[in-house]
Amino acid sequence: MDRLKLHDYEALSPFQIKDELIKLASDEARKSNSAFLNAGRGNPNWIATRPREAFFALGQFAITEAKRVMDHPAGLGGMPAIKGCHDRFLRWAEANADMPGTDTLLTVVKHAIFAFDFDADAFVHELTDSIIGDNYPVPDRILHHNEIIAHEYLMWAMCSGRQPDARFDLFAVEGGTAAMCYIFKSLKANRLLNAGDTIALCTPIFTPYLEMPELEDYSLESVHVETDEEDGFQLTDAAVETLKDPKVKAFFLVNPGNPSSVALNKASLEKLADVVENHRPDLIVLTDDVYGTFVHDFTSVMGYMPRNTIGVYSYSKYFGCTGWRLGVIAVAQDNIFDLKLAEHSEEIKQTLDKRYGTLSLTPRGIRFVDRLVADSRDVALNHTAGLSLPQQVMMTLFSLVELVDTKKDYQTACMELVHRRFKLLTEAMGIEVDAGENYDAYYGIIDFEYWLRKYVGDDVVAWIKKNVHPLDIAFKLAEDHGIVLLNGSGFDAPGWSARVSFANLPDEAYAQIGRAVRSVARGYVEAYRAANAMPLHGGS
Repeated sequence: MDRLKLHDYEALSPFQIKDELIKLASDEARKSNSAFLNAGRGNPNWIATRPREAFFALGQFAITEAKRVMDHPAGLGGMPAIKGCHDRFLRWAEANADMPGTDTLLTVVKHAIFAFDFDADAFVHELTDSIIGDNYPVPDRILHHNEIIAHEYLMWAMCSGRQPDARFDLFAVEGGTAAMCYIFKSLKANRLLNAGDTIALCTPIFTPYLEMPELEDYSLESVHVETDEEDGFQLTDAAVETLKDPKVKAFFLVNPGNPSSVALNKASLEKLADVVENHRPDLIVLTDDVYGTFVHDFTSVMGYMPRNTIGVYSYSKYFGCTGWRLGVIAVAQDNIFDLKLAEHSEEIKQTLDKRYGTLSLTPRGIRFVDRLVADSRDVALNHTAGLSLPQQVMMTLFSLVELVDTKKDYQTACMELVHRRFKLLTEAMGIEVDAGENYDAYYGIIDFEYWLRKYVGDDVVAWIKKNVHPLDIAFKLAEDHGIVLLNGSGFDAPGWSARVSFANLPDEAYAQIGRAVRSVARGYVEAYRAANAMPLHGGS
């Protein structure tokens, strides 16, 4: 595709450009009778089976509980009763021991009651009544037992390398997507971020974090705290200097990165902690840690600066449950957000009193985390807020099944799968990569400039940057090879790069993608040699 036409796509999100690439790649696959490979999606092609089996088994028990209360021939049941439900569950489990999922369900229920000292009837009733979905969420922020279990899971998943001396309040939400929307909305509504304020973004970063601040709804100014491949996508001393400027109100990051897939190491985390502790105790930090479970002993910034941090976690990728829409927002009980609300001017406090006045006789006492809940339903619908109860049961079961997997067999299998695909691609590209222990292998940045500079030379890179549009890489892969990758520039990654997902295609596809990427790179080298009247032989 010519440069002028590619120029038209520059303003689009990579997720919108993807639609055009899919059309081109599908056409090429039909013409060449080859496979259409869409490695632009982050949706994994595996699922966690045991918690799902437990979920469906639990549903069968819950129906027996409902029919025990009322069993009308027209199909009307009653609401499950709490008294004695644990004993009834044990008897049901014994009678249905051969049903898939019953053994897992029995194991996790016993574990939760023992590990968290739950009242057995109260816990089992929360599960059965919630999976039936016959009530509004109460509490609206997150179910009582689910919060305790999810908190324990998050401490393992997000802070296994460094557990903070802090307790977090959790808000169960419809995946990381909803978390982002709710947080942006509530920060603005509570005057913690205002139009014209400056925020810092750790780049490369998931595209919506680049796009949302620019919307008229928020009108925020953004500065970029850049990480690059030469520094292992870690924070340098120079990079974090930006955060010391008082005009920077907040710092948003995805950790491990998307698309870099590299987690911040201890040195980077300590740099951030030093900035917060010694220079910017008022700095708001938002960390999106969706891919942390793909790194051994992962540590979120929540582990280093819990008071300043809003944590976002989605169950979607690790458990293969993007369709379930499961996520949590975590805010430490001792936090700077409530402090900032208390320090507002009287004029702002009166404005916020009016906003939240229908919820409490003392609206100034409503904590930030509970304002997030109210703002998620535009305050007026706060009484119907909350993640649907069957979804929260699924969250509980995902968390519990992982907590009882003491050998971490599931995590090991997930890690081995994506790293195997990464190896297949790089071998087919003909490059050697030392990914390092902080690499999660969920995505990869194929940086043509970096690799051509390393294997061919600066002259070729200079010619490509002068004569080839950055989007040409993604379009050429689609048009010539039937392969969809997302353009790296849309994530503020290097311009001549593409993002590949190692999560959503069969293993053998990644060798094919690697060969196609190598073919595109070779084509650029040959074009350079032809333009400079050089012999068209040799490799790249």
